[in-house]
Amino acid sequence: MFSCFGRERQGLGIAGVSVILLGLLSVMPLVGQDQPPTIAGPVSGSAQSGAETSKAPLVLTLQDAMARAKSNDPQFRAALTELGLAYQDVVQSRAGLLPNVSYNMQFLYTQGNGLPSGRYIANNGIHEYIAQGNVHQALSPGMLAEHRRVEAAEALARAQSEIATRGLVVTVVQAYYGHVVAQRKYATAQKAASEADRFLSISQKLQSGGEVANSDVIKAQIQDQQQKRDLENALLAMNKSRLDLAVLLFPDFNENFTVVDDLRLPEPLPGFAEVQAAATKNNPEIRVALASLRQTDQEVKVAWTAMLPSLSLDYFYGIDANQFAVRDRNGIRSLGYAATATLQLPIWNWGAGYSKVKQADLRRQQAHVELSFAQRQLLANLRSFYDEVETARAQLASLSQTAELASDSLRLTTLRYQAGEATVLEVVDAQNTLTQARNLYDDGQVRFQVAFANLQTLTGSF
Repeated sequence: MFSCFGRERQGLGIAGVSVILLGLLSVMPLVGQDQPPTIAGPVSGSAQSGAETSKAPLVLTLQDAMARAKSNDPQFRAALTELGLAYQDVVQSRAGLLPNVSYNMQFLYTQGNGLPSGRYIANNGIHEYIAQGNVHQALSPGMLAEHRRVEAAEALARAQSEIATRGLVVTVVQAYYGHVVAQRKYATAQKAASEADRFLSISQKLQSGGEVANSDVIKAQIQDQQQKRDLENALLAMNKSRLDLAVLLFPDFNENFTVVDDLRLPEPLPGFAEVQAAATKNNPEIRVALASLRQTDQEVKVAWTAMLPSLSLDYFYGIDANQFAVRDRNGIRSLGYAATATLQLPIWNWGAGYSKVKQADLRRQQAHVELSFAQRQLLANLRSFYDEVETARAQLASLSQTAELASDSLRLTTLRYQAGEATVLEVVDAQNTLTQARNLYDDGQVRFQVAFANLQTLTGSF
């Protein structure tokens, strides 16, 4: 029965397939005719390429990451917002120094009492119409001091925005190259896991030939399992670094991107004297301290000038009459002008003015202390950051050579083990040493990039 069923299946092979294909070909035109022609149209080449492009990952360089982070980082945008607000304060303060023009219209109605003035003697008639323009100018020594204070505040905000910009560079460099190195470490873990699998296979073959003991196979199995766990941890770290970078760069949390691995041996550093000159000229923290000092100086002047006389001038032109007309019933012209000048002399305020002066002077003393500290801190950080960059750069060549030596050591140790001249512990140690050496080299490159970015927070680009 089974043999007969098998012959029937063999007999259906070519003939059965032919019948099925012919049936499908005969049905396909009927299926196509049932579809509406407006829906079953062909897909254009541009639409196909657009669909493929939307699925392709976005390739980012470090400069691309910088540009995206500047658009999406909230702390950096907050610094730019503060700068914009400070600039608008300057515009408003400058406008306050100049005359301003306004226009007002008013109607006053007073209950009549049989007299032209009405019951309220403060009004000029039962019906009073006011329609006039007003030119107003305030003159006070404190206005100019306040304007200079606002200008110093803008300079302070500008310097703080520069600090935020340089700090963002450090953040992006750390996140960008952190992801690059996480990818490298994942590749290293893959190679280590593959090497552990290969060594396990070698030890098993040697055991089957009676050349090594079972303990060697057990040790190789332990090493293989450990490398697989390390591979899982490396994958987890790589995914985490991708998420951190996606949060920093994309407003819609896009994870479909790749980064360009441009880590290489860096160029020689400029001399310390050149770096120190750049830091003296371009350091934003010193500019922040100087701007704070200038701002507190102007605050002291503002507090003093508040106790000086102030003058305000007003010029009015228009109608202030009992009829809303250019000429009244008697033909007298209603249009006219008036001017007022007000001089205000501060006499007594129970010591509040002197208290404000003392407050401003305390802030100025604190600004002096902060400027001195910023100058000392700059010298210390400059030397520390420069030494860090120099040390990191000097170690890169050594770390690269160590990784190459570790690779040769593993290769030679594996050959010696196959020849019966090395132990399993030597092979495992060589495998771990190679993985560690490659990871240390990658970490060394990131260390240099971050240290270099930290140095440029003090000096700017050079």
